[in-house]
Amino acid sequence: MAKGKNGAPRTVYRCSGCGHQELKWLGRCPACQEWSTLAEETADAPPPRRSATGVADGAGPVPIREVTEDLGGRRLTSGIGELDRVLGGGLVAGSLVLLGGDPGVGKSTLLVQALAGFAKAGPVLYATGEESTAQTALRARRVRADHQALSLLAETDIEKILTHGKRMAPSLLAVDSIQTVYSASVESIPGSLAQVREGAARLMQFSKTTGTPTIVVGHVTKDGAIAGPKTLEHLVDVVLQLEGDAQGAYRILRAHKNRFGSTQEIGVFEMRSAGMTEVANPSAQLLAERPVGAPGSVVVASVDGSRPLLVEVQALVAPAAAGIGRRTVAGVDPNRVALLLAVLAQRANCDVLDRDVFVNVAGGLRLSEPAIDLGVACAIASSARGRALDPHTAVFGEVGLAGEIRAVPLCEQRLAEARRLGFARCIVPAQNKARLQRDAGDLIKGFELIGVERLQQALGAI
Repeated sequence: MAKGKNGAPRTVYRCSGCGHQELKWLGRCPACQEWSTLAEETADAPPPRRSATGVADGAGPVPIREVTEDLGGRRLTSGIGELDRVLGGGLVAGSLVLLGGDPGVGKSTLLVQALAGFAKAGPVLYATGEESTAQTALRARRVRADHQALSLLAETDIEKILTHGKRMAPSLLAVDSIQTVYSASVESIPGSLAQVREGAARLMQFSKTTGTPTIVVGHVTKDGAIAGPKTLEHLVDVVLQLEGDAQGAYRILRAHKNRFGSTQEIGVFEMRSAGMTEVANPSAQLLAERPVGAPGSVVVASVDGSRPLLVEVQALVAPAAAGIGRRTVAGVDPNRVALLLAVLAQRANCDVLDRDVFVNVAGGLRLSEPAIDLGVACAIASSARGRALDPHTAVFGEVGLAGEIRAVPLCEQRLAEARRLGFARCIVPAQNKARLQRDAGDLIKGFELIGVERLQQALGAI
């Protein structure tokens, strides 16, 4: 181990984003230019050489056509359709999965439910460093996930966890969480960058050498990123993030990285007293309590990843109390709402800049794609003018600064979802309408499409 003055272990400061190392703390990393990313850790001696993937030293290259291992055909499924779809059909043998999310969002609840489903295919080992076995068992019983083949281990020593894993030879290993485990070979506290790197590397080695799928829970920072060095996300095969307002009911599971499947799939869950419940038809559930005939309520055909979602965007325009308009936004980007207010005032003869404007996405969802622009603008105009929209009309389209309505991708999926839920009319960008009439005649047969090129034209159409 490197020694400093008086024989004490020497400390260094390492960037959690790029791994750059400095001898003293700096507010900004000189390598990646990120602020407040340097964290103190002990300067350890170089770790012993080992293969993270389990390949023996001296093994030569193999022609790709001679590799017969079919990982995709050996997927382990949980029986939770929303989770399996995000994983790409299930867990691949020898894969390492990182599951992150805000505190209280339901990571441990979803994990124990999934482990009970995985346990139907063989024994599962669940190592928890944040709760006792009694606490974990209590949660499992509450959500009816106390499967006989699910074994609990309250341990934070990574060597002991792996020893039990090798002895038990489970079909799946889960560790909750990577920030609580430690290795005695590293002179740092649990949760430090060095410990997180070492723990992840040991779990990766175990997963690849034994072929055991491993799920690791990770904490997130105040900015919503997974805590620890960025190399943690590069090391694992799959990065899943559970999102949602802890005060709301709906949760969205999305894959930010997936070496064995698409990152365009999402899973929708509802948090109930009995645990996480799949929402197989989120559009219908999100629109179930939509007020009919209320000004300021618009149904937007949105897409999250590759999954179409019909959501209700609500707006309320009210007189300003102090003469200065206030903006309160939930579920969409506030800067985008400010932009749309300016476009409405300058391009569509709907000036509400001096009034209070409130915008909300029903159900607690967060929408970020530009295709929701037209829906937000229509909701604001509807509330400002006190006129309700046709309840059987959906809208989508991107709004430009000149007031033009721009085309958006995946319009066929949006219209198919709207038609499936009983909508008869849709206001779309003119370019999307022309493309649909040329390529998807059967889809739009009997469905009224209104193509618009300008925002003022769209407001007149609704």
